[in-house]
Amino acid sequence: MGKKLNYSKWKKIYPDKFVPEERVFNNIHRGNRIFIGTACGEPQYLVQSLIKYVESHPKGLFDAEILHVWTLGIAPYTDERFKSNFRHNSFFIGNNTRDSINKGLADYSPIFLSQTPGLFNRRIVPIDVALIQTSPPDKNGYMSLGVSVDITKAAVENASLVITQINPNMPKVHGDTFLHIKNVDFVVPYEEPLLEYEDKVSDKIAKLIGKYVARIVEDGDTIQVGYGSIPNAILSNLAHKKNLGVHTELFSDGIVELMKKGVIDNTKKTIDRGKTIATFCMGTKKTYRYIHDNPCVEFRQVDYTNNPLIIAQNRNMTAINSALQIDLTGQATAESIGKTFYSGIGGQADFMRGALLSDRGKTILALQSTAENETISRIVPFVSEGAGVTLTRGDIHYVVTEYGIAYLHGKNIRERAMELISIAHPKFRSWLIEEAKGFNLIYKDQAFIPEKKGEYPEELEIYKTTKNGLELLLRPVNISDEPLLKEFFYSLSDKSLYRRFISSRVDMPHERIQEYTAIDYTKEMVILAITKKDNKEDVLGLGQYSIFEKSLTAEVAFLVKDKWQNTGIGMELLSYLTYLAKKGGLSGFTAEVLRENTHMLHLFESMGFDIDKQSDSGMLELKMTFKDIEDKR
Repeated sequence: MGKKLNYSKWKKIYPDKFVPEERVFNNIHRGNRIFIGTACGEPQYLVQSLIKYVESHPKGLFDAEILHVWTLGIAPYTDERFKSNFRHNSFFIGNNTRDSINKGLADYSPIFLSQTPGLFNRRIVPIDVALIQTSPPDKNGYMSLGVSVDITKAAVENASLVITQINPNMPKVHGDTFLHIKNVDFVVPYEEPLLEYEDKVSDKIAKLIGKYVARIVEDGDTIQVGYGSIPNAILSNLAHKKNLGVHTELFSDGIVELMKKGVIDNTKKTIDRGKTIATFCMGTKKTYRYIHDNPCVEFRQVDYTNNPLIIAQNRNMTAINSALQIDLTGQATAESIGKTFYSGIGGQADFMRGALLSDRGKTILALQSTAENETISRIVPFVSEGAGVTLTRGDIHYVVTEYGIAYLHGKNIRERAMELISIAHPKFRSWLIEEAKGFNLIYKDQAFIPEKKGEYPEELEIYKTTKNGLELLLRPVNISDEPLLKEFFYSLSDKSLYRRFISSRVDMPHERIQEYTAIDYTKEMVILAITKKDNKEDVLGLGQYSIFEKSLTAEVAFLVKDKWQNTGIGMELLSYLTYLAKKGGLSGFTAEVLRENTHMLHLFESMGFDIDKQSDSGMLELKMTFKDIEDKR
């Protein structure tokens, strides 16, 4: 890469391919469809030369259509001064073409990226001219498309006229990237730096989102990750994983770093084992050097990489993408903001559907909770009028923001709405609650604690192991936990319910359960003891206290599923509640315990409290004062 090359051998064999640029562009005719290579593979010099040709021959070319997936470089063909010469048509909208498309000066063709080569192959969209960029020919005459295979290969195979800019800086990439010099019509040698794309992970919010996504990705997963600061943050948070595989659309700097660290080794992939599979690359020079002649990396056509049926063959396929907006029912748009076209369908729907079909596959939608400096919520009651629904309500398993993880798969609309409200920006949660009530998405009497008092205290989440070796997640209750608590309460025996509530009532309707989920964390605390299996949480125990502000004490109580009683769960709950209460400045607990409930009494006594007991008709009223006992957190 980058060395000076002598093309005399090839000029001698194919003299008609090496001609002055004016003669090259004389072969492009009015009304032609002209394809230009994608993103960092865009042949910048050829594009600039084409524009210069048009400027010097204003009547030599008009009504030509420029076809493109995505341009990172110059896009002069969208200038109004060239409107009689060119009309731009994009399959994905980039920064350089967005204004022109929304002003009606250029076009956007929405399509799944996996289906685009079929447009060319079946001549639904005929290609007359392909302007591409390749590596220099090797000793056998083969050139590599390098960083842009995607739909470029199909365009080359279907174009009547192929013009390549040979650039020594284009890496030779293994896979479906090669074409022979005999199969191109004109060659324009010109060395210039490849376009680079770098989105540094510097944003605190992106890092938080990356941390949450890393909790979902498992060792041995095959992953696909989109582009931008959030996906880069996600990749940087996967450094502690093992045996990851990659089957993706975009090859990025973040993937290189994980390959160098041995995190990505592709040893557990179901297909293409040992290979990182992608279709194009957007990165820096360092990444281009890494993929050059690297047998661990293969680029394939987009109708392979993005084919849901191919993607689904990877067991544990995990598709990670982003969106502009998601509504409370689970519909998401990644292509438009209301009636404004912003990007495109691209490949995320391909990968999300493929991951859904995969054995133990997962789909993750990661997005910042707000836009425009926290003035707009990306989580909304319903997607804005005019927005394209890129992902349907059935496409998404997980939604991740900087405020946590919402699991939607298999959830009803009410449960989805509460899950998504729980990870929305706190300043918009009250609004979302009221809107959801108005649209009958949630209970009309849904309780909600606004502002900081009701904001989930994630920092209180801890992992503990009981005396019997059971691993537990102890975490505060969340407003979306009502379905979990319903299952928990109805799994308890009548005896356990009576001992806890000292009542023969055994029903737990919404009105009662929400008293446990919609809480003011500054006045009370509910801690759940949870195990996880197959991404499903199971509540084994619940501990709570309510503060008496005047006495700086709190009433404490807890419940454990019958089959898990006397296994150490109660001890862990009480120990943690004690730690939180002492940290909050409380001096002790009170509790009412049935005299027959000897296990509960023994548990309180084992904590080392100073206990004052008062008896009343089979009940014991306990006043327990904290001592400077060892912190059992």
